[in-house]
Amino acid sequence: MKKNKISRRQFLKKSAGISLGALVAPTIVPSHVFGKPGVVAPNDKITIGCIGVGGMGTGNMRSFLELPDAQVVAVCDVDRNHAENAQNLVNTKYGSMDCAIYKDFRDVISRKDIDAVMIATPDHLHAIIAVAAARAGKDIYCEKPLAYTISEGRAVVDAVHRYDVVWQTGSWQRSQQHFRYACELVRSGKIGEVNKVHVGLPYGNGIRQGSTQPAPVPEHFDYNMWLGPAPFVPYNPTRCHWNFRWISDYSGGQLTDWAGHHIDIAHWGMNTEHSAAVEIEGRAVYPPASDGQFDTPNSYYFEAKYAEGFTMIVADSRQQEKGMGVHFMGSDGWIHVGRGTLTASSKSLLKTRLSANDTRLYISNDHRQNFLDCVRSREKTITPVNVAHHSIMTGHLGVIAMKLGRKLRFDVKKERFVNDADANRMLIRPMRSPWHVSI
Repeated sequence: MKKNKISRRQFLKKSAGISLGALVAPTIVPSHVFGKPGVVAPNDKITIGCIGVGGMGTGNMRSFLELPDAQVVAVCDVDRNHAENAQNLVNTKYGSMDCAIYKDFRDVISRKDIDAVMIATPDHLHAIIAVAAARAGKDIYCEKPLAYTISEGRAVVDAVHRYDVVWQTGSWQRSQQHFRYACELVRSGKIGEVNKVHVGLPYGNGIRQGSTQPAPVPEHFDYNMWLGPAPFVPYNPTRCHWNFRWISDYSGGQLTDWAGHHIDIAHWGMNTEHSAAVEIEGRAVYPPASDGQFDTPNSYYFEAKYAEGFTMIVADSRQQEKGMGVHFMGSDGWIHVGRGTLTASSKSLLKTRLSANDTRLYISNDHRQNFLDCVRSREKTITPVNVAHHSIMTGHLGVIAMKLGRKLRFDVKKERFVNDADANRMLIRPMRSPWHVSI
């Protein structure tokens, strides 16, 4: 199915190098190793294994179930209740009992009959699963943010390129016509020179309240696997699933949860999809210590200067004049785009008909279908891995600058801070044994 061809011995040798706990080199080899055609036949369904089927994962799975050229054949979750619910949805849709159920993602990626995986786990697990899937030759649809740290994001990028797999990030706003049109107007110079972009993200931690006291782990939940590379802490009912977003061991709060959406659109409009900030400075308000485990910012603001000559101001919606979304400010006008909204400095601007000489951007009207189309064609998706890496990069840089409380300079090409050892240590994180990422 893939372009690259390697021998069975080469594949097993590479697979044996995956340092993911007790993982043993798979004895089941992806079918493309033995000469499956480089492109899926038109009448063949693309088989998908869904890894992480909580809220967002189930939403993605439902979308794939509605697409005629996809076939969901396996679901995987460390919470058996989630997995069984997803399995029932799949079997009901297809009128069969064929959907397999797993707790360990490695059992999914070792199946030779699975072409692609959908990953919708908490952020701190993205890189470990994605790199392993790429090594196994699976095409990947993965939720944003790309990875928990910049260094893990780089590992994902390198793995996707090394193993020549198709990657789609769940930054689905690119598959919305009004976001694309807004970016085309900006890139075509319709508001003049843009030297400032405001990116508004949600305010506050959306905590679902409950007990934070240590409690027995439910029988249906593999808590140790859920923690993965994160530090061990006792289980409690509000630590996992939805609330992982507000705990810095697993995520960066609203900032990293949403940067892969709105910073991504800002980059698209500014033609800086392979760039990031070179100077970052900001401030944040963190929850009081009495909040215990929830420690990501309630309020945040940072200024990110780009070598391309503009400044991006990223802040929670209460500190942005136009709230949520992306506000492009040009010398001849402005455009603001958000979910379900597109406004501008003049009504006539939004009636602009773009000509053949204007910038026209990649068209996708269905994010999951775009992924499937690219699995067949082997072309790049609308949100490929390099783009996702740089979109979340600026978000990660903001998190680090606010934690350190000082202005930082960053070398985008080297992906290192300039003369700042403390900041550079925050580009990576120690992983709990035996987990680590190796491509």
